[in-house]
Amino acid sequence: MLFYRNHATMTDTPPLSLLVLVACVFALGGFVKGVVGLGLPTIAMGLLSVAVLPAQAAALLVVPSLVTNLWQIGGPGLAALLRRMAPLLLGVCTGVWAGAGWLTGPGDAGHGASLAGVGLGLALLAYATLGLMHWRPRVPPMHERWLAPLVGVATGLVTAATGVFVIPAVPYLQALGLEKEALVRALGVSFLVSTIALGVALGQHGALHASALAGSALALLPALAGMALGQRLRRRVEAEAFKRIFFCGLLALGAYLTIRSAWPLL
Repeated sequence: MLFYRNHATMTDTPPLSLLVLVACVFALGGFVKGVVGLGLPTIAMGLLSVAVLPAQAAALLVVPSLVTNLWQIGGPGLAALLRRMAPLLLGVCTGVWAGAGWLTGPGDAGHGASLAGVGLGLALLAYATLGLMHWRPRVPPMHERWLAPLVGVATGLVTAATGVFVIPAVPYLQALGLEKEALVRALGVSFLVSTIALGVALGQHGALHASALAGSALALLPALAGMALGQRLRRRVEAEAFKRIFFCGLLALGAYLTIRSAWPLL
């Protein structure tokens, strides 16, 4: 069942307009992920949260995110990459566990939903700003051992509160100096573990029921179609130009979500 923002009660029969919105959002998110290697959870949470509560948006995201990231991580050197990323991934799971219930708490239909929306909007604003600034920090290997768990826990907490996996994991992974294909796989691994951890947390708090899983499975089809198209386009379009458009769109979306969600709290 979904709780729509323009309805006061729960319902089992989503309107056609919402089904079309879900399909379009996941097709767009898959397309962007196919071109630049990331963006599906960010776009899905940002756009779907305009129409449904963050917990339901996160539940719809589980299957498409799981499958597309499994698709993304294939390639040589995966075992070594997993060993290097283990402290980060353990931190992500710890952070999601510590924040479990933030998206699905008793205030989810009102005050809690507004807080989650503000958190999501701020996460999008931070991510888009860093992307547009071309901020390229570097993390020396000697600092990975202590920094990776902290980044992982912070990412897990943001994931638990907003359903978005990118802050601060993506800037951290970009700062490791990985070569292009290794970075794409590292992003996929990070998003995959975040998806699993979030799915477990949602399930424990009753948000990942059978109807939500069915809707998430259906959302996989447009996501895969969009990702396949994006991967084909990646060979023809300059990725940096596409990223600038992507980050500008996220900046506008993040500002809108932050203002809209913060208004009831003022």
